[in-house]
Amino acid sequence: MEFAELEKRARTLAASGDRRILGIAGPPGAGKSTLAARLAQALGPELAVTVPMDGFHLAQAELVRLGRADRKGAPDTFDAAGYAALLRRLRDAPGPGAGAVYAPAFDRTLEEPVAGSVRVEPAVPLVITEGNYLLYEAGEWAAVRPLLDEAWFLALDDTVRVRRLVDRHVRHGRARPAAEEWVSRSDESNARLIAPGRARADLVVG
Repeated sequence: MEFAELEKRARTLAASGDRRILGIAGPPGAGKSTLAARLAQALGPELAVTVPMDGFHLAQAELVRLGRADRKGAPDTFDAAGYAALLRRLRDAPGPGAGAVYAPAFDRTLEEPVAGSVRVEPAVPLVITEGNYLLYEAGEWAAVRPLLDEAWFLALDDTVRVRRLVDRHVRHGRARPAAEEWVSRSDESNARLIAPGRARADLVVG
C-alpha cells in the first residue's frame, strides 16, 4: 500500500472529532517506528504525536535482577500493564481542563527507557503508538488491542527485515557475529510470537 493511502487513513482518524489511537504493530525490524514517525511528520504536530511502546522496556538493572537480560525484547521484559494504563489515560485526557500527558521513550544510545520524553497535548486528536506486542494476546498485553481505534500490522519480507535488524544491532555497538546470534535467538523468537497478531489487525501493510 502506498504511503499516501496510509496518510489519508490516518488523517481520517485525526478528523473524527475525538482523541483516536492508531496502533502500528509487527515483528522486530519491520519498520514500525519509521512509519509512525513519517505519518506524524506528514500530519504535523497539531494533528498527531507518536508514543512508542518501547518506552515501557524494563530498566536493564531490573532485567538483570529478574534474570531476563539475555532476552531483552521478549514480552515479559516490558511493563505491559503500565503501557495499557497510559493508553487509557491518553484516551481520557482530552476532557475539559485536561493538561498534557507525558510518555516515556526508549533511548537506543543508553539502551534504557527515559521517562517524560514525549509530551502529548490534549488538543492533539491522533496518538500513533507503535511496537511489537500491540496485537499480542497473552497476559496483560491482551488489554492493549481494545484501546486501539485502528491497528495496522507491518508484514515486511523476512529476509529484508532480518538484514535490517542485524545492521541495526551493529550500528548500536554489537559485533556482527554477536548481532546475528542475537537476531536468530532472540528477535526471531519474538517475531514468531508476534506473527499471529496479524489476524487481529484492521489493515496489513506489506
